[in-house]
Amino acid sequence: QVQVVESGGGSVQAGGSLRLSCKVSGLVTYYRYDMTWYRQAPGKERELVSFINSDGSTGYADSVKGRFAIFRDKAYNKAYLQRNSLKPEDTATYYCKILWYAATTSTYWGQGTQVTVSP
Repeated sequence: QVQVVESGGGSVQAGGSLRLSCKVSGLVTYYRYDMTWYRQAPGKERELVSFINSDGSTGYADSVKGRFAIFRDKAYNKAYLQRNSLKPEDTATYYCKILWYAATTSTYWGQGTQVTVSP
C-alpha cells in the first residue's frame, strides 16, 4: 500500500524558515516518480507550489521563486521543501503529490501539513 506522509509544518513568524518533508513508502521504486508540493489556504483553491521530477528538473510558482527550494533524497524516497523568508500569505495546508509511472500512471496524495505564518 502506497503511503505519502508530509511533516514539518507548524507556526512561524514572518521572515522565518521551515522545511517540509514528504516521504513516500510502498512504491516499487524501480519505476520513476515525480513529487509535487501543493498548498491550499482557507477559502482558496489548491495551487501548485513546486515540483521535482525523477530526472531532477524542478519548477516553482512565481509567488515562491527565490524563497523556496525543493530537493529530494532518492535513497530515502523523500522530498523536501525548504521555505525561507516566509510571509503571512504562505499560510496554508501543504500537500505532497506523487505521480508514479509504473505500468499505469498513478497519483497519490498525502494528508497535508499545516503551516501558519504570523505577521
